[in-house]
Amino acid sequence: MAQKAVRGILTFFVSLLPCLFAAGSWAQSSQELEPLRRMDAAVDALVKRVSPSVVQIVVTSFAPLEDSKVGNAGAVLGRQRAIGSGFIIDPEGYIITNAHVVRGAQKVEVVLPTSRASGEIGTITTSLSTQAELVPARIVGVTTDIDLALLKIEGKGYPALPFAAYRSLRQGEAVFAFGSPQGLRNSISHGIISAVARQVDPDSPRIYIQTDTPINPGNSGGPLVNTSGEVVGVNTFILSQSGGNEGLGFAIPCATVRVVARQLKQFGRLRKEEVGIGIQTLTPTMAAGLGLPRNHGVVISDVLPGGPAEAAGLMVGDILLTVDDQPVENLPSVSYYFLSQDLGDKVKIGVLRGKSQEVFNVAVSEETTGMDQVLSLADAAKNMVPGLGIIGLEIDKKVARMVPGLRDPYGIIVAARAEGPGSEVPLQQGDVIRALNGEPMTTLDKLRAAVTQLPSGAPATLQIQRDGKLMFVAFTKQ
Repeated sequence: MAQKAVRGILTFFVSLLPCLFAAGSWAQSSQELEPLRRMDAAVDALVKRVSPSVVQIVVTSFAPLEDSKVGNAGAVLGRQRAIGSGFIIDPEGYIITNAHVVRGAQKVEVVLPTSRASGEIGTITTSLSTQAELVPARIVGVTTDIDLALLKIEGKGYPALPFAAYRSLRQGEAVFAFGSPQGLRNSISHGIISAVARQVDPDSPRIYIQTDTPINPGNSGGPLVNTSGEVVGVNTFILSQSGGNEGLGFAIPCATVRVVARQLKQFGRLRKEEVGIGIQTLTPTMAAGLGLPRNHGVVISDVLPGGPAEAAGLMVGDILLTVDDQPVENLPSVSYYFLSQDLGDKVKIGVLRGKSQEVFNVAVSEETTGMDQVLSLADAAKNMVPGLGIIGLEIDKKVARMVPGLRDPYGIIVAARAEGPGSEVPLQQGDVIRALNGEPMTTLDKLRAAVTQLPSGAPATLQIQRDGKLMFVAFTKQ
C-alpha cells in the first residue's frame, strides 16, 4: 500500500515537470520581452504628448471638375475639398502647415483632436469616433518659396509643440511622423533620419531633412518629431514613382520653420533680408575656368549696384568663408544666416580674395519687389476695413503701374490682415478686391459702406484677383 502511494506521488511530480519547465521558460521569455514593453510604453507616452497638438487641415476651393476641358466655355466649376496636416506652435492658436496645403483656399477649417475633450488617444474608441471639433481658421501669412503657412484659430490654452535644436539632429535618429495621410486622421508612422541635410538642387538655398518614415499625401504640413516629442521638421514632400511612400520623405528643418513662423506672425509675410549679393555653389570646373584659389564652397556671382555689399567693398569672384564668424560651406547655410538676421543688423562676412582673406561689415537690407513697395504705402490707421478684417489700398494710376498683371486699373489691394470683426473672411495679402455682390469696388469708402450696409448673418461674395486669376470669395457677415 505504501509502495503504491509513493509511486503515485512520484507519478504526480513527474507529470508536473513539463509544466514547471514551461513556467520557467515563460518567465525567461517574459524577461526577454521586457525591453519591448518599455519601448511600447515610451511610444504610448510620446503619442499622448504629441497627438493633442496635431490637427487636420480642411481646405475648400473652387476648381474645374475632372471631366471639364481646359478652354471649354461650358466648363463647370465645382467646390473641392483638400486635406492636409498641421500642428499647434503657440497656445494662442497659431498653427503651422505647408503653403501648398492652403493654396487657392476659399475657406480653411481645422479639425482639432477629439482627444482634447476625452483625454484618450489612440484607443479603439477614439480611432473609430466620428466626432470632430471643426473650427474656422484664417491664414495669417504664406511663403511659397519655403512652402510654409501660418494659420490662426480663435481661443487660448491650446497644447503647443516645442521645436528641437536642429544642430543636435543626428543621422539614424528615430523619428515619428504625425498627420492625416490620405485623410486618415490621427495617424502615426515611425522611421529614422536618413540625412540631416539634403539639397534637391545644388544651386538652391533650400535644405531638407531626409527620412525613411512612411509619409503619404495628406501628411503634408504635419510634424516630424523626435523621441522627446520635439518637432524636428515639417513633412513637405516625397520622391516617389508610385505616388505613395517609397522611403524618401523630406521635411523642412525646425530651424527654418521657427524663423519663418516668427516673421509670418509679426509681418504676415516673409521678409527676405539680404546684403545685395548673388551666390552660387563653387564647382571644380567653375574654379578652374575663373582661376580661383579654391574649388569648393560658395562664390559671389553678383554684387547689386547701389546695395550694401557694394558699399562695403565685396566683389564678384570673392569666395565666402564665414558669416558672423560661422564657417560657410554651402548655399543653405548662407541663406539661413541671412534669414535669421533682423533688418538694419550688421553682418560680418569673411571672404577669400585671391590668396588673402578679408572681412567686411555689411548692413542687412530687405529684399523688395514691386508689390512690396505697393503694400508699404498702406496706412494701418487710415486704410482699415473692419468688416473684412483687412488693411486696404486703393488702386489709382500710380499704383496700377506698380502692380503687374492687373485685369483692370481699379479695386482694393489687401495690404495686410487685421484682427477683429471680419478676420475670418478668407482673404490674403496681395488679393485685389474687385467687387462685392456684383457691385464694383473702386474706393475704400465705397467698400466700407457696402460692408457696413450688409445685415448681420447676410451671405456675401467678393470677386477678387489672386495670383493673376479671378475667383469668388464667399462669407457671412458676422
